[in-house]
Amino acid sequence: MSSFNTISPEKLARLIGTPRCPLLIDVRTDEDFAGDPRLIPGSRRRPFDAVTDWSCELGGQPVVVICHKGLKLSHGVAAWLRHSGLSADSLDGGTLAWAQAGLPMVPADRIPPRDRQGRTVWVTRSRPKIDRIACPWLIRRFVDPGAVFLFVPTSEVPGVAERFTATPFDIEGDGIFWSHRGELCTFDVMVEEFGLTTEPLRRLATIVRGADTARPDLAPEVPGLLAASLGLSRMYADDLAQLEAGLLLYDAFYRWCRDATDETHNWPSKKPGP
Repeated sequence: MSSFNTISPEKLARLIGTPRCPLLIDVRTDEDFAGDPRLIPGSRRRPFDAVTDWSCELGGQPVVVICHKGLKLSHGVAAWLRHSGLSADSLDGGTLAWAQAGLPMVPADRIPPRDRQGRTVWVTRSRPKIDRIACPWLIRRFVDPGAVFLFVPTSEVPGVAERFTATPFDIEGDGIFWSHRGELCTFDVMVEEFGLTTEPLRRLATIVRGADTARPDLAPEVPGLLAASLGLSRMYADDLAQLEAGLLLYDAFYRWCRDATDETHNWPSKKPGP
């Protein structure tokens, strides 16, 4: 049972994937991390013994600190963060309790190298429609909240990837890992490779695949996502502005996939009396 200044795995799992999710800081020792080199979705590793050095970089955001068992390391770091004026809790039971609950974890070796500011950097084709908005949403909400996305002409993606140490996605080419595979779109691939195969994300992946590959038969919601996506592409000339608007769209679709698939809405019928 969670106590004061802690958060349960179940409660944190409800926050992950939403805009209200706190910063997640993994302070496991190298030894504990080597025993299970996976991360709770959206978390980033930081050295527990350097908390006074990196705490100033958190920008005042609420934090959940994560260690192996939810004991001295996470409680100690959270206490230091509170001493620095931040709102900080410890994950009850740590990654051990999270894994035992069967909650998703992201293999660390699937996350691209980070830049000097600790961000993953991605590059893809400009003028996004569906996959190139859905994938950044997935990354921002479940892999790296601070991820940077570069939209460039198709012909320039390989060169930008090389010169700016960016990870290319949703583009054809030799050696491109994050792209379509058979009938799967890039969003499908990311859900699988990042270990995010929860029922809500699988449901959303089907809708994205249908809209991205002209398969309206895959789910009744496909035409709605396609229409909204094409509408956003006409509303915004700036790709990054379109991405920001698209994040809200996918937030809504994700919450429907997670919480509202059984809910219906019928206009109330008011029949005249006899």
